[in-house]
Amino acid sequence: MDLFAEQRAAALRSVEPLAVRMRPRTFDEFVGQEHFARPGGLLRRLLEADRLGSAILYGPPGCGKTTLAHLIARHTRAEFIALHAAEAGVKDVRAVIDTARQRLAASGQRTVLFLDEIHRFNRAQQDVLLQDVEEGVLTLVGATTENPFFAVNAPLLSRSQIFELRPLGPADIERLMRAALADTERGLGGSGVSVDDDALRFLAERADGDARRALSALEVAVRSQQAPGRTPRVTLEVAGESMQVRAVPYDATGDTHYDVASALIKSMRGSDPDAALYWLARMLEGGEDPRFIARRIAICASEDVGNADPQAAILAAAAIKIAETVGLPEAEYVLAQAAVYVACAPKSNAVTLAIAAAREDVRGGLTLPVPPHLRDRSYAGAARLGRGEGYLYPHDYPGAFVEQDYLGAHKRYYNPTDRGEEAGLAARLAAWRAKRSTPAEPPQRSSD
Repeated sequence: MDLFAEQRAAALRSVEPLAVRMRPRTFDEFVGQEHFARPGGLLRRLLEADRLGSAILYGPPGCGKTTLAHLIARHTRAEFIALHAAEAGVKDVRAVIDTARQRLAASGQRTVLFLDEIHRFNRAQQDVLLQDVEEGVLTLVGATTENPFFAVNAPLLSRSQIFELRPLGPADIERLMRAALADTERGLGGSGVSVDDDALRFLAERADGDARRALSALEVAVRSQQAPGRTPRVTLEVAGESMQVRAVPYDATGDTHYDVASALIKSMRGSDPDAALYWLARMLEGGEDPRFIARRIAICASEDVGNADPQAAILAAAAIKIAETVGLPEAEYVLAQAAVYVACAPKSNAVTLAIAAAREDVRGGLTLPVPPHLRDRSYAGAARLGRGEGYLYPHDYPGAFVEQDYLGAHKRYYNPTDRGEEAGLAARLAAWRAKRSTPAEPPQRSSD
């Protein structure tokens, strides 16, 4: 019997970082990944039915891959062995397999091999696992930040269930930090240090979905305030220093959120790309949702640029799509590109004024009947009722234009400017409007 084993274990526990100490011990403590780890989710159902074979956990750092591996092993009461693919080799894997066979034969207990960063194993190393994984001698739980369909060989993938983990949201990370602050056994509950709400929000938002990073920064912040002569309080400034990121004053749900967004739009409207880039940077550094920024750029592209440069709306629409699919940090490039383009584009709010005037007429009670010649004549009985009679098909006339009443009233809503592409629209529209005063003759058609 090793009399000093417990002493050594206690010494190792004393130097464990907060993220390791606060690792969930049950699924009830686990946060995030509700799409498969919630009660009734696929993973939980497989474990409850004792039908989980090997698994590949795929996702970004700090989203819970290692924690899930520990929970799986605890739920199945299996022996848990952890190896890191960057350090282990075939010899280490074979030793685990041999021990797993002996354990299964002697006691019936299964073995879970957690292979972190499995993508670092080459194809030959991964092949060593195939037979024992297929026979159930070993339950493999591989973790990877790389796409497993590229990083893991096909035979091993076919024998494994793939679970894609998503980055944790700020609310999930804040929940984990509050649990750590309240836990007196494993966390920081006995530290005597208070943490401001805005400091917690900052750490949660700037962790980029990485719970480990947030908890590490929180521990640094709390420990730094326990020094003699310091007020035992973690402020927003302390949180920024602890994460080595300057805390940019920005309330994503309050006045700053709307004020900076307003400044961004007004800078683009005012054709100042430098100011637009600054306000864009403020929003990004403050943790603003890139999709929100992209939507603001799109609004300006239609409201303030309009037909003076229709390309602005197309670029803004692309920015929305790219921001949704790529995310930060790369999405900042397309956001900057779109903001600069909109700021530098010629401006026209003619369309904005036109639709506002038309809606004002409708709200004011101007309800015009559809002129008879514009009505639909495709449904049964429409022709007998005279629907659509007298309609002149523009393509039958020179220039695909014919003078014809399309409204039943004299109204002029759209008044294009002479700026940018809209100048061409203005000239074309002026010519058409001049022709509307001349009645059209029926087209001359050749006989069949």
